[in-house]
Amino acid sequence: MNNLIITNTPELPEDYSIAVIDGKEVTTLRHFYEVLAKTLEFPDYFGFNLDSLDELLNDLSWIENEKIAIQIINSESFLASERNQDKILTLLDLLDATCEDWRWMEPQEDISEDDEDYIPKKELVFVFSESPRITELLKHFE
Repeated sequence: MNNLIITNTPELPEDYSIAVIDGKEVTTLRHFYEVLAKTLEFPDYFGFNLDSLDELLNDLSWIENEKIAIQIINSESFLASERNQDKILTLLDLLDATCEDWRWMEPQEDISEDDEDYIPKKELVFVFSESPRITELLKHFE
């Protein structure tokens, strides 16, 4: 399975927890941080920046389900008001890399589930509705 998927009809296994984000609500990076934080119930210490997003997406220990899909509908509007194209590509690169890191994470056999450093393995994917804009943006990751 790819990490950043483009489809209007995601066919994910039933055991995935799907969080839907409307691209019309996340037209800037700041909006994306706010809506994603609310949708995934990020801890209060989330800093609404790329570094903090990276930290929390590589944790997700507060989410019970092991398989998580973030579906972005209306992707033609996703970050459409963000002026800096490089910031969008950096975000997409971070999302792709984070999903890949989860895919290759080794089980933490030497850490007890009761240990505060224990992070349960997750599967994470981002699913974007079809649009010429998102298709063009994601060409950078083929």
